[in-house]
Amino acid sequence: MRTKSENAYELVPLETDVARIRRLSELLRATYGQDSRFTEKYVHWQYVENPEGRAVGFDAFAGDELAAHYVALPLSAELFGYSAKGLLSLNTATSPAHQGKGLFTRVATAVYERASSLGYDFVIGVANANSTGGFVKKLGFQLVCPLDVRIGIGRPRNETSDALHFRRIWSDKSLRWRLNNPAAKYALRAGALWADPHIPGVNMYLGKAPMHLEYHGEGPSRRLLTGWIGIMPAMQWHGVALPIPQLLRPSPLNLIFRDLTGARRTLNSSQVVFQALDFDAY
Repeated sequence: MRTKSENAYELVPLETDVARIRRLSELLRATYGQDSRFTEKYVHWQYVENPEGRAVGFDAFAGDELAAHYVALPLSAELFGYSAKGLLSLNTATSPAHQGKGLFTRVATAVYERASSLGYDFVIGVANANSTGGFVKKLGFQLVCPLDVRIGIGRPRNETSDALHFRRIWSDKSLRWRLNNPAAKYALRAGALWADPHIPGVNMYLGKAPMHLEYHGEGPSRRLLTGWIGIMPAMQWHGVALPIPQLLRPSPLNLIFRDLTGARRTLNSSQVVFQALDFDAY
């Protein structure tokens, strides 16, 4: 059911039929480039196939024209010592003809209101330098901290605190879904998951794999250097790794968080575990 919004825009809850997926794919590819990952198959995989639940999203229409889109994906996490259901803030797009009209703020607000009514406890996400200010100033997010980015020889060691504010929980089903990403290829080696970051000579370390995990996909071959992105308390590295300075990164990435329970909880970055596996970078 469509609801009237100001300026003649209609806000519509996300639909995932074939025709809508096609329109969303077209808008996302127009926003991020025709060679981006946002094929119809990829969008369907994200929005429909996630075993944690279907995506929560809204679209804005100007008449029959799809003007804006925003979606967040369900996830499970350990939050302040308890199991919780939350959302990963993800795809956003606004048609060029409708930019500068505050549509993203309206669509995102509708998503969070709906998510709260559905019983989701929080929204977490990774914002680039251009979007962080909007999330924080207009949508009430906490800027937790910039993500650490390292490159080196060897791999991280997963040594974490027992008293964590946040850690994503991957079930067997959700991990298999994650590794079924039609736009990426992964490798399982020595109890860890790896991806190709499309940087010559570098493999991206995604995170430690469950001992029983079997993965037979065609992934990247072994390379000399290891890349890593995320947050990990007291992280140690088997080998040598150097942090990539903010000035040398194409777009610094920031971890953001919003509590949906009304308790106004915030995350302490020293008690957060968050790696590339936990969001859609690779």
